[in-house]
Amino acid sequence: MFGGGGGMNPQKMKQMMNQMGIDLTEIDAEEVIIRTPDEELVFHDADVQQMDAQGQSTYQVVGEPDVQPRGEHEPAADDGGDDEDEPSAIPESDVEIVAGRTGVSAEAAREALEATDGDLAAAVERLE
Repeated sequence: MFGGGGGMNPQKMKQMMNQMGIDLTEIDAEEVIIRTPDEELVFHDADVQQMDAQGQSTYQVVGEPDVQPRGEHEPAADDGGDDEDEPSAIPESDVEIVAGRTGVSAEAAREALEATDGDLAAAVERLE
């Protein structure tokens, strides 16, 4: 039906994709988080590829996720028991992402996340 059993040469596949206007890029992701209304799928050291074709970007994430109820992903800051030290329920990883992308302090990133109800894209846009 589709030819030999060995598959296609990766170099030939890349050449064909380029001819069709498809660009494939590896992304060196440390962590990928997919949030649904009920849970979070957290991929650590996942293989991520971005494919650009016809003006659309598609992302492929390969790996085994840790599935957690929503809100459990943020690391425990300290076990002092005093919740007054924790200013919000914004995950520290989100603060680091916003601070890294915009070059602002963690405090400014946290404030932007709080102002946008934890929306990463809106927080980054607000700070740019």
